[in-house]
Amino acid sequence: MLGALTTLLVFQLLGEVIVQFGGWPIPGPVIGLLLLFFTLVLRGALAEPLRDTANGILQHLSLLFVPAGVGVMVHFSRVSGEWLPILAATIVSTALAMAVSALVMQWMIRGRELGRKDES
Repeated sequence: MLGALTTLLVFQLLGEVIVQFGGWPIPGPVIGLLLLFFTLVLRGALAEPLRDTANGILQHLSLLFVPAGVGVMVHFSRVSGEWLPILAATIVSTALAMAVSALVMQWMIRGRELGRKDES
């Protein structure tokens, strides 16, 4: 587990370094996650310890929302004063994420169907 956590943190560090030197407006952990994804795709497999560690983290994902909830409560007066823009941003971003997910799913299904037609 320690090796898997080290792997995850190394990729996060690489992402942070790339963002710092590149000046990109993307969070370092996102870049690190993409690097990890492409590494695993090239490797073709996911190591069992990394899988177990990732599943363990995902099982306790709800704990990561505690600081955000506390932040909302601490700044409740500000949030209540700006509820309309926050609500609008939440609705628009959710609808956009759902639409993009649906389009990507359709694209992947079509690609899968085309692959099956090519095989026959």
